[in-house]
Amino acid sequence: MKLGLQVSHWSWPDAPASIGPTFTRIARDAEQAGLSSLWVMDHFFQIPALGPPEAEMLEAYTTLGFAAGLTSSIELGALVTGVTYRHPGILAKTVTTLDVRSGGRAWLGLGAAWFEEEHRSLGVAYPPVTERFERLEETLQIIGQMWDGDETPYAGRHYRLARPLNSPQPVRRPRVLIGGGGERKTLRLVARYADACNLFDYSGPGVLRGKFDVLARHCADIGRDPQEIEHTVLSRLALTRDGGETMCTGEISLSVAQAVDKLGALAEIGTDTVYFAMANVTDPHAYDLVAELVEQVVDL
Repeated sequence: MKLGLQVSHWSWPDAPASIGPTFTRIARDAEQAGLSSLWVMDHFFQIPALGPPEAEMLEAYTTLGFAAGLTSSIELGALVTGVTYRHPGILAKTVTTLDVRSGGRAWLGLGAAWFEEEHRSLGVAYPPVTERFERLEETLQIIGQMWDGDETPYAGRHYRLARPLNSPQPVRRPRVLIGGGGERKTLRLVARYADACNLFDYSGPGVLRGKFDVLARHCADIGRDPQEIEHTVLSRLALTRDGGETMCTGEISLSVAQAVDKLGALAEIGTDTVYFAMANVTDPHAYDLVAELVEQVVDL
């Protein structure tokens, strides 16, 4: 099993001045600990589950470009970009730029978008859910075509591109991750277009196993091997040496051994990679424990 870190909270003491130096330490510590990837949320306002909209929130791809300059091996992505946020052609260029700048370490994480308040507040169109999924599929088609080097005009229901040129091409074609567990639409798009799915672990291993089974059926419908798709899960962890500590978020910390047990249950249902947000993400001592965890789950 591989592990990645998601940074979703930026309201650290002395923000905004502290954000740059603090994130610098996080990115370098995450890479040094052996994590396979570093992710940020792609939102313009903080989401309700984590804080008020006034809480600090950085633009994702500027932040990832900053991380690219601080690191050399950890992979980088947004978990995930709402399809409504950026025009598909511009998004292809943005992720390509991140890939070139990082030497081939970029991912494209995409979803249908859900946070209406940030759209309305900033004047970003927020179409009905059916249209958002139509736009998601067209975006996947457009970006795939651009990364194939195919400049044929694209004419869809929502997007028309006269010349979808992408120069330079990525150093390594970014892997495509689609976030969400909708069984009729989202997982069907994963089967057809994605290199990875991403689900929340909050519903428990039984529900996740069911989602993986649905994905496998969608793959069977189009003749694709579901093992080609990386099965990823988003979770939360707080690591302390002995576990049992109450963190600032109210979460109870886990020891490395307890975290191995938690991740082992996810591995048993077919999870390949776990991305986690960490309550003590700013604590440099926590990354010694992260490094131990990475070593212990590699064979799960």
